[in-house]
Amino acid sequence: MTDPEAEISDFQRALARLPTGFFKGEFNGRSWGITIRRSDNERRIWLFAEELAGNDVVSFNLYQTSQMLPLLKPCEMSSSKVIDFVLGVQPGAE
Repeated sequence: MTDPEAEISDFQRALARLPTGFFKGEFNGRSWGITIRRSDNERRIWLFAEELAGNDVVSFNLYQTSQMLPLLKPCEMSSSKVIDFVLGVQPGAE
């Protein structure tokens, strides 16, 4: 059984390591084009990723609430898909 608090904490650390703007990465042996936008105050992070040789996408918004708690809002997909992608993506693939 996984600890949801530890999982979101790992997710936030992994997301913080990813660069802002557009970059290419690899996830599960496939190449992806990834765009991350962060608000000036870092209270909103938006990610859109598209598999370059396929049709899979990952998209979400992450908000920091007024209590500074993370609020993950995946776009028409499961939270687990989003978390798995952020934890597993490797920037720099060509």
